[in-house]
Amino acid sequence: MNHSPQDKPAFPAPAPSQAVSSSPAPSQAVSSSPAASGEVASGEVASGEGASGEGASGEVAAGEVTASGVAINLQPAPAQADLASPAPASKGKGLSRSQYVIELADGLSHIADQLHERILREIRSHAGNSVPERVRDAMRKLLDDEMVLRQRANSLYADAAAYVIHGLDQPQTRLLALTADAAHKIRRIGVIAEVTGLVGGLLLLAGAVASGKPTPVVLALEKIQLHSTALDALHPEPPTAAA
Repeated sequence: MNHSPQDKPAFPAPAPSQAVSSSPAPSQAVSSSPAASGEVASGEVASGEGASGEGASGEVAAGEVTASGVAINLQPAPAQADLASPAPASKGKGLSRSQYVIELADGLSHIADQLHERILREIRSHAGNSVPERVRDAMRKLLDDEMVLRQRANSLYADAAAYVIHGLDQPQTRLLALTADAAHKIRRIGVIAEVTGLVGGLLLLAGAVASGKPTPVVLALEKIQLHSTALDALHPEPPTAAA
């Protein structure tokens, strides 16, 4: 599915360099949020993942990344502070306050960011080679899902008070824990198509909140939990070393 540039989600770009005052002043460090090891910044191609010399087909040109029929137009976005660290969980019943609705919107936006980055990594991993049709189909679907997640998160931000739900017998901590865990799994997943069910559950949750009824929200949470547990069974986390 093709998307026009204006329909595509914004993607963070490096912050512009800052001018240095000529007058004496204490030195100030400018944070540029360095990318984690193994990640590829916007507009760059990782060494060994498609860079086969100057002008290689894996190189990003004019903000566009393409791979065998899949294209994404990257647009600059304002810098965001520590996307990998969701806000601390709030106590109380889920979505019972407008602040809780905003916290959920934060979680959905963070998931959309992680999904976008994972799709880009998948494209770059093929380095201009032929991409299996099932992988292309999965990426196109996930790109559509990413856009819908952002739209629904923006709706929650815009009118949080209207989406407050009373009578939801689920703690806010559970909603935030499930969304944080989903973002982690999307970022770490090896086979990108394996997260389609999990992303579908997150879309269901965002839609359920818009309904204003607690029952659809509970059902969506259970679906997210089901897919999360299934991914844990497929790819168990290695045990942490004893302190």
